[in-house]
Amino acid sequence: MKLPEPQTKTFSTLVGEIENGQIKIPQFQREFVWTIHKSAALIDSIIKGYPIGTFIFWRTNERLRSVKNIGKLDLPEPKPGEFVDYVLDGQQRLTSLFASLQGVILTREDGRKDNFSQIFIDLEAQDSEQIVITDIAGKDEKSLISILNLLKGSFLLLAAYPQNYHDKIQAYKNRIESYQ
Repeated sequence: MKLPEPQTKTFSTLVGEIENGQIKIPQFQREFVWTIHKSAALIDSIIKGYPIGTFIFWRTNERLRSVKNIGKLDLPEPKPGEFVDYVLDGQQRLTSLFASLQGVILTREDGRKDNFSQIFIDLEAQDSEQIVITDIAGKDEKSLISILNLLKGSFLLLAAYPQNYHDKIQAYKNRIESYQ
């Protein structure tokens, strides 16, 4: 019997596996309950280099009869015979990361919709402050960048920010994309 071995993955690898339908949530997992504010705090921890815990997956090429997709999104099914990683621990964090970093609009059980594209980085915030925020009232629009624009924005969009923010923008983008 082969014992499980810990593995590390980058954000982009994890997102790719979710988008390809290789990561699924077993039906016995509870619903996603994290708020946008809690998700913003998780991204804040990543940007600051703090540990966010581990995810535990059960990798098998068997299919469970009843599964959910991350964030209840319409994701593809893996090809027959391909392995699937079922989330045993970390579903709230994993769904939160995926929804936040992909700008997903999630529909809750009660019909309420949460727009996870409304999470921003305050480029004026110091490392000791909350860098990732959801309340942008009273903030200068030029000192805010959405997580979605940070990760998927074109060169022109990112270059349009004031020069004094360019180093921070690049550093934050690198920290998220390379986080293990």
